[in-house]
Amino acid sequence: MNTLAVTLQQASAINVAIYGNFSGPKQQEIAVAKGGILELLRPDDTGKVISICATSVFGIIRSLLPFRLSGANKDYVVIGSDSGKISVVEYDAKKNDWKIVHCEVFGKSGCRRIVPGQYLAADPKGRAILIAGIEKQKFVYVMNR
Repeated sequence: MNTLAVTLQQASAINVAIYGNFSGPKQQEIAVAKGGILELLRPDDTGKVISICATSVFGIIRSLLPFRLSGANKDYVVIGSDSGKISVVEYDAKKNDWKIVHCEVFGKSGCRRIVPGQYLAADPKGRAILIAGIEKQKFVYVMNR
């Protein structure tokens, strides 16, 4: 027997919001984390913000970071979550969904003070990503294609 826990009502509070060009060059979109939901928002011509894509990640998103590799024309989203992983995802406009580019395990699961995932920082030239916890541990990942 397999069970799946699904909430009846989606979270409405935005925990983390970032902006970038996720679907293509010069698109200017907003990616938001609502608990365990990663959502892509885009303003239309009238000024209203419309939801392009909303995906459940089956965990708690602790931090988000827009990241652009050197020489690229669109941004990736780096996700620090409670699963003890750092995930790099990109938006696929053809499938209207997020595609996992890379997923790296670095610690235990759960929102712990010592496990990295709370803080993310990126090099402005697109060379490295730093992920840190509230206490002690820090990791630097060198990014390349």
